[in-house]
Amino acid sequence: MPPPRATYRHGDLRAALLDAGLQLARAGGPDAVVLREATRRVGVSPNAAYRHFADRAALLAAVSDAAQGLAADSMKTALDALTAGGTAAEAARGRLHAVGSGYIAFAQHEPGLFRAAFTVPSDLSEAFSLAKAGRDGLTPFQLLAGVLDELVAAGEIGADRRLGLEFLAWSAVHGLAMLVIDGPLRGLTAELIDATRERLLDMVDSGL
Repeated sequence: MPPPRATYRHGDLRAALLDAGLQLARAGGPDAVVLREATRRVGVSPNAAYRHFADRAALLAAVSDAAQGLAADSMKTALDALTAGGTAAEAARGRLHAVGSGYIAFAQHEPGLFRAAFTVPSDLSEAFSLAKAGRDGLTPFQLLAGVLDELVAAGEIGADRRLGLEFLAWSAVHGLAMLVIDGPLRGLTAELIDATRERLLDMVDSGL
């Protein structure tokens, strides 16, 4: 048994195991998240881990939640990088573009975590779970929904068209992200991927 990690403190075993699970997912995606390997990295016995995670599925579910929170952080970083100015409508459209760019950027920079983020089956009721939230307490779904609400408030989207727009925008952006990291678009140059992302986001915007 290796010595305990320097970052592990008594009473913080769950957080240490989750961190180990995230590192495994970062390197190898959801298939690499193995409870026994996480305990080995932390330096505790598998029996000690069972008080926090009953099995591999429980650890993977927690890793998935945390990875969605990191995706939300990437989206928020893109939002924070925007400069103020323009009309309310222009600002809202810029923010819609930013959340999409931040989402795809997370997939490109952290493909293992991106795969893990959406590997655990869940339903829409869990899209608001605090466990999936980023540093600002919002999930990816909530960040997208908030920007769409801004477009309604600015008069760019009619209230009668607002219902379900998250599903359309999310599906389009997620599809491109998956094609870029796991599909035939992996072979595109960085310039072509950037251009495709921009055109897709423009298409989502114009189609709302």
